[in-house]
Amino acid sequence: ADDAATAGATVLDLEGLAFTQGGHLMSTKQCTLPEGSFRTQKKGYEEFHIPPQKKPDPRPGERLVGVTELPKWARPAMGKMDSLNQLQSRVYPSAFQSHENLLICAPTGAGKTNCAMLAILHEVGLHLDEQQRVKTDEFKIVYVAPMKSLVQEMVHSFGTRLEPYGIRVNELSGDQNLTKQQIHDTQVIVTTPEKWDIVTRKSGDRTYTQQVRLVIFDEIHLLHDERGPVLEAIIARTIRQVERTQEMVRLVGLSATLPGYEDVATLLRVDPDKGLHVFDNSYRPAPLEQTYIGIMEKSSFKRFQLMNEITYEKVMEQAGQNQVLVFVHSRKETGKTARTIRDMALSNETLSRFLREDSASREILQSEAEENVKDLELKDLLPYGFAIHHAGMPRSDRSLVEDLFREQHVQVLVSTATLAWGVNLPAHTVIIKGTQVYNPEKGRWTELSPLDVMQMIGRAGRPQFDTFGEGIVITTHSELQYYLSLLNQQLPIESQLVSRLADALNAEVVLGTVENFDDAVQWLSYTYLYICMLRSPHLYGVEDGAVEEDPVLLGRRRDLVHSAAVLLDRAHLINYDRRSGHFQVTDLGRVASHFYVSYTSMMTYNDHLKRHMGDIELFRLFALSSEFRHIVVRQEEKQELDKMLDRVPVPVKETVEDPTAKVNVLLQTFVSRLRLDGFALVSDMVYVRQSASRLLRALFEIVLRRGWAHLADRTLALCKMVDRRVWSAQSPLRQFRQIPDAIIRKLEGKEFSLDRLYDLDSQQLGELIRFPAQGKPLYRYIHQFPRLDLSALVQPITRSMVRVELTLTPDFSWNDACHGGAEGFWVWVEDVDGENILHHEYFILKKKYSEVPHYLSFTVPLFEPLAPQYYVRVISDRWLGCEAVLPVSFRHMLLPGEPADPTDLLDLQPLPVTALRDVKAEAMYAGQEYFNPIQTQVFPALYESDQNTLVCCPAGSGTGVMAEFAILRGLRRAAETGVRPRVVYVAPRDALCHQRYVEWQAKFGEGLGMQVVLLTGETAVDLKMLDVGEVIISSPVNWDRLSRRWRQRRNVQAVTLFLLEEVHLLGGEGGHVMEAVASRMRYISAQLENRIRLVALGASVANARDMGEWLGAVPQTVFNFRTHVRPVPLEIHLQGFDQVFAEARHLAMYRPTVLALERHAGEKPVLVFANSRKEAFRFAGELRYCQQNVTQGKDGPSTFRHCTDKDLAPFLERVTGRFLRELLDRGIGVLHAHMPAADREVVERLYASGAIQVLVAERTECWGMVFQAHLVVIMGTQYYDGKEHRYVDYPVTDVLQMMGRASRPGLDASGVCVIYCYAPKKQYYLKFLHEPLPVESHLDHYLADHFNAEVVTRTIQNKQDAVDYLTWTFLYRCLTQNPNYYNLQGVTHRHLSDHLSELVETTLGDLETSGCIQVEDEMDLAPLNLGMIAAYYYISYTTIELFASSLTGRTKMKGLIEILASASEYNELPVRRKEAGALQRLAAHLPMKLDKPDYSSPTTKANILLQCHFSRRPLPAALKADQRRVLEDAARLLQAMVDVISSNRWLAPALASMELSQMVTQAVWDSDSQLKQLPHLTESVLILCKKRGVESVYDLMDLDDSDRSQLLASLDRQQVSDVAQMCNDFPSIEVEFRVENSNALTANADIALTVALERELEDGQPAPLVHAPYYPKTKVEGWWLVVCDTKRKQLLGIKRITLHQTATIKVNFQVDEGAHDLTLFLMSQDYLGCDQEFDFSVNVGPEEEEDSSSDEDDDAMSE
Repeated sequence: ADDAATAGATVLDLEGLAFTQGGHLMSTKQCTLPEGSFRTQKKGYEEFHIPPQKKPDPRPGERLVGVTELPKWARPAMGKMDSLNQLQSRVYPSAFQSHENLLICAPTGAGKTNCAMLAILHEVGLHLDEQQRVKTDEFKIVYVAPMKSLVQEMVHSFGTRLEPYGIRVNELSGDQNLTKQQIHDTQVIVTTPEKWDIVTRKSGDRTYTQQVRLVIFDEIHLLHDERGPVLEAIIARTIRQVERTQEMVRLVGLSATLPGYEDVATLLRVDPDKGLHVFDNSYRPAPLEQTYIGIMEKSSFKRFQLMNEITYEKVMEQAGQNQVLVFVHSRKETGKTARTIRDMALSNETLSRFLREDSASREILQSEAEENVKDLELKDLLPYGFAIHHAGMPRSDRSLVEDLFREQHVQVLVSTATLAWGVNLPAHTVIIKGTQVYNPEKGRWTELSPLDVMQMIGRAGRPQFDTFGEGIVITTHSELQYYLSLLNQQLPIESQLVSRLADALNAEVVLGTVENFDDAVQWLSYTYLYICMLRSPHLYGVEDGAVEEDPVLLGRRRDLVHSAAVLLDRAHLINYDRRSGHFQVTDLGRVASHFYVSYTSMMTYNDHLKRHMGDIELFRLFALSSEFRHIVVRQEEKQELDKMLDRVPVPVKETVEDPTAKVNVLLQTFVSRLRLDGFALVSDMVYVRQSASRLLRALFEIVLRRGWAHLADRTLALCKMVDRRVWSAQSPLRQFRQIPDAIIRKLEGKEFSLDRLYDLDSQQLGELIRFPAQGKPLYRYIHQFPRLDLSALVQPITRSMVRVELTLTPDFSWNDACHGGAEGFWVWVEDVDGENILHHEYFILKKKYSEVPHYLSFTVPLFEPLAPQYYVRVISDRWLGCEAVLPVSFRHMLLPGEPADPTDLLDLQPLPVTALRDVKAEAMYAGQEYFNPIQTQVFPALYESDQNTLVCCPAGSGTGVMAEFAILRGLRRAAETGVRPRVVYVAPRDALCHQRYVEWQAKFGEGLGMQVVLLTGETAVDLKMLDVGEVIISSPVNWDRLSRRWRQRRNVQAVTLFLLEEVHLLGGEGGHVMEAVASRMRYISAQLENRIRLVALGASVANARDMGEWLGAVPQTVFNFRTHVRPVPLEIHLQGFDQVFAEARHLAMYRPTVLALERHAGEKPVLVFANSRKEAFRFAGELRYCQQNVTQGKDGPSTFRHCTDKDLAPFLERVTGRFLRELLDRGIGVLHAHMPAADREVVERLYASGAIQVLVAERTECWGMVFQAHLVVIMGTQYYDGKEHRYVDYPVTDVLQMMGRASRPGLDASGVCVIYCYAPKKQYYLKFLHEPLPVESHLDHYLADHFNAEVVTRTIQNKQDAVDYLTWTFLYRCLTQNPNYYNLQGVTHRHLSDHLSELVETTLGDLETSGCIQVEDEMDLAPLNLGMIAAYYYISYTTIELFASSLTGRTKMKGLIEILASASEYNELPVRRKEAGALQRLAAHLPMKLDKPDYSSPTTKANILLQCHFSRRPLPAALKADQRRVLEDAARLLQAMVDVISSNRWLAPALASMELSQMVTQAVWDSDSQLKQLPHLTESVLILCKKRGVESVYDLMDLDDSDRSQLLASLDRQQVSDVAQMCNDFPSIEVEFRVENSNALTANADIALTVALERELEDGQPAPLVHAPYYPKTKVEGWWLVVCDTKRKQLLGIKRITLHQTATIKVNFQVDEGAHDLTLFLMSQDYLGCDQEFDFSVNVGPEEEEDSSSDEDDDAMSE
């Protein structure tokens, strides 16, 4: 490799460098035995004796630590112990009282587990609150144990001991997966190295690995074993993570006593003085006498015989004195050995030495054997005092044997290794009979692992009974030295990483921690391999003298990395660029890492996978996996394999001699549940089974990514067959193990499909299987089988793409036992031939949403010629036979028309600013010489003509300046004609409006002296602004509200220029309002003499021609530039991420984002868009940790900061958030929708000035942002939609807007935009980032409200008017261009006419049903009261219908709040991810409890937020913003509610609604003290006031100054002044009233009550605004005058008024004949406690009789 980055690196033979002996490697040749050891030579064998070591004396001053010395909270975990032992007492200070990393080396049984417990307790102690309760959500602890049995033992032990703290301990191992929720709820995870490796190598699982604060590695001497590389990888990964994130993770290693413990300590970063503790064999609880017997016999039969004889001799030495535990290495061997010893004792007549004739044990054993034992061998042996133990025995037998041995009834126990690991059952003497064990991975007999030997020997000696224990190892002579070295701390621990280097490197590349050659070389320096190479270079193939020349072995590490990278590149797991040294991960690499598949297997799959493979080929390919390369066919197995070959269902082509045939047969045997006899064969099958699931999943993933439909289906089915052990040809009901086999066979005989069975009831099912009693259970299981009903809506978007809206409706009964917490399904779309997968994604159905429909939206490409149909297939990830297929037909599909040709950018001379020919206008662009090329080209149309104009160009092209051209043109025209200019600018986002207002206030307001106003949404305020404003800035909704009544409003008619920005958002949320207002402005222009000019600006669109026509622009003034035509060229990088879980996907994007900064940013500004506020902060935090490595060649913490501490300090002082302050100090800012205004201002100023380089913004911020950056990173293109409980895609318009931020005209030659998205969506974004955007109208979905408004204003008076209204809309133009999108079946005039008529009929029908309009003579339309209320208050017709149907005369406050919260206006309230829990917690403290709340519904959320507002409960920022939205709408909704109630003359609910309005404004309950409305009055002051009888604001005002001062003594001067100010502004109104013509009142005729109101104000002083600090807007006081009959609970008349100083109002009402005692209420909309009530009486005469002639005259007059 002579390329730049990898220059000088050579390829090494990694396979040749790996140690073939694996864990059996002995790098030292001599072994020094302890003093007193001796050897004896006997016939056929040699024996070594090592005497027990005597216990060490305590060090001077050393004492045992008592449990009482631990803090009180820590003692329960130590159980019944009184004190720690000698070893634990020595470790105690560093384990429990420090943060140090630890390595504790001590013999088995010395009490290392309690040392681990001390470290756990230390961590727990860091997370206690004031009440000594554990904050369980702050940390996680991982305990890595090498064996599954040990894992289970630790889960049980730790679980019991940590239970008092509420800490949950769970197992995470190969067959024990935890759900995300379980992991979230677990604090201590006990796992195996392999499982933890899989977890940590998936970047997405960092969601919980980030919380890990302590990792304990038990038996860390496993490093020497073949599984050692896994441990190395985990440790290196953890240490690198600690260094990168600066988040402390403590590492604790526990091991047997090692000779090379210093090296392991170096690996774990242990301080030798503080954290390293080494204890030799003398610290065993019972000292060990060791005997090693090496058998010299060569013949295996004689060797076996001799072993039996030696075992018998050694057992006899202990017979009658001590119990003996004999370990053998197969289940069969336990019985054989036990029988052999018994038979030898029988023949030698020594049996009585084990059990005396008269002993009680004999009787106990005899009775147990006869009554309770199930295993026949055990039944035979037990009466003689012998027993066996292995995992194949029934659980009851094993427990019995353990108990009998513990109670010393059984003298000799022969067991497999399971007893050494899983059960703590020590004996005086342990004999290991033979050290050879069958290893299926190697396919041969190998030596026992060091771990097993040490564990077995560790069982020798019972501390409470024996002074010493005896351990006897019987092995072959050649292995003697190995076991002597192993058990006497003479065996050096070496690294085995070279054997797995390529796979370990691939895992790091996929994880993103290694990006290039240099990263990988650095990564190697964190491994144990590196430490070992430095210690003994020769052993690792490093040439002599290399260490002197290269003390850090950089050259060697480069060679190793290069060699591994070349192998991975060859296997297509990474793309290795030798020139730059860059590693690019591939799909194959990801699959290999996630499924733990070796690179050699991946090569095999890559070479052999073909599009059309059947089950025969798939099984064969599976068998070729390199995981099975060592499996061989033995002579003795051939007969059984031959027999199986005939029994398995899928034919095997190879002969029985071929190892692949053996693997194939074993897998099929497993699925078929067939029995095997040979021990080795069963072991091989277990090994094949363990690997099958992940290897087949890997195959499925590879095929899925290649898009091969048929093969993906087969491989997924194969995965499920192996998981379920059912063949796809069998009944799917076999997956329910509870159904009896006989019934399943009957059903299979009937050949009924599952669908047919589904239609039968339980009785019919019982008859079908001729077993009526089983009908019900069978019916239950059939209905638990997962089924989904599918339906799809298909809409063409362009000629080459359709959108599919898929609805999935679950149709089965959920059962936790079968389905767990969630079910996964694969959704894919196949082409017409079923060959290719055009789109795939993973869908998760959660239990809590298992009864509601789910919606998926995705796009699928179309190809020429158009296929007749596609197939949508939904297949269960776990259940065989569970799939649903939906054909989607394109037979009658009409595709959209071809887009018009885009406008070419002409090669024009840039236009100088002086072309404006106006000094004042030119001053607006000071500092700018020229306009950009796009502005230059559109200048004549905008500035030199009055034509309606449409300009579509990429974001960032300067549309703001183009809008200014049109305004300046309008000003010139106004000056020429003498007409007052009135410009209305409408932008669809509030943030954009605000940005323009600030900008134009400076340019037009201060620069040109014009009145620039921003509409607020409060109608009264906005009408005043409209009157004075010359440049009016508004959102579409605010302008719609004002312009609806254009006939009455002269100021709307006087508009001269109407500007519409971001016109491409017509197709987005709220686009229908934009369309309605633009169509209305064109209609007004056509109706009136003064012409209104329309100018629309937006992004490049596909249907600009139609849009231009709609706006009335001529072809010459329609500009639609190509998407890549930008003032600053943009370099776009798009990368897909295939993690199924969104959270995991976002985490996986962090590292690439950091690298994008490194690669593209330099010192230029960077903008990063995240999908939520939480994500923005989380990434900013990650970036803070990573930034040391980001900008190379810079030191210090502030890589992204470009200012001094002194300059920054005053800004940081103003920031409220501590975390934000830390980030800004590092040069990183965060912007989100809910941040305090002061924080936002600081961040914006620092970024704009260049003081901070990186700004991380929430996605919604892209619209209101004024900043441009050199680099924009869009980190994910999906956000969580709480209503649909899933992640949905960003609108393409948002992505385009974000991209538009990546250009700095005049500063950059080009900008860079990096987009990270979900892999299946990549093609979709690719298309629309490079093609113009198709914009469709959605007005048809919202037509009812617009029709209602036009009917009320009489623009629409009949159905023909309604059709005419539609012809003014953009919808009308779109119908013919993309008919299928709108459910139109053709494009003829007839089709169009019918469609419009139907649309009008349906919409008007809905309005009539809801009571908003009346249709007369099937043609004419008249508004009704409800319709007028809806239009007046700008609320939805569905809301007014809800009010009308839900409100009654008996509705109380609780009902009013519920009805208010159910308004359609709140349907758009976002429900964020995991927000339901927060809402539930808030709901628990509400005064009014909710009935059957659904915490994921906007209605429930609105109710909770309203009640929190009345209770003044503090809320998190996001909920606070939502509450603001709720309150902003609540005022007009309540006014509408009052109108609906008063139409029905209900008094009580009307008054209650008015009180509710007061509660909304003041944020109090109606039961609260009225004084709570005053500022600064705390609860203690309110209690004091109550005691003094001061209950209202007026009471407080009436007090003497001294009394008042006494009450307010706790307030400072400013606070008292604020209270005084509000008291002065508190409304005090004089009311006078009289009944007009009181002597001539008649029944059923209007009675006029004249009310004169006068407010106490200084002359000329304006009425103060409402004091409402908790209400989100400024508010003008409002009042209701209500005339009512309180006895009859009737409301007779009502008027809503605003009062400045004086007002005279007439309230009309009618009553029946007779005398009436009535009441007049003056009710405030805004304050509690200022309502007034007056009684008055009226005497009403009879109704006047009128003759018929006068009736007719009256009718004529009224017409």
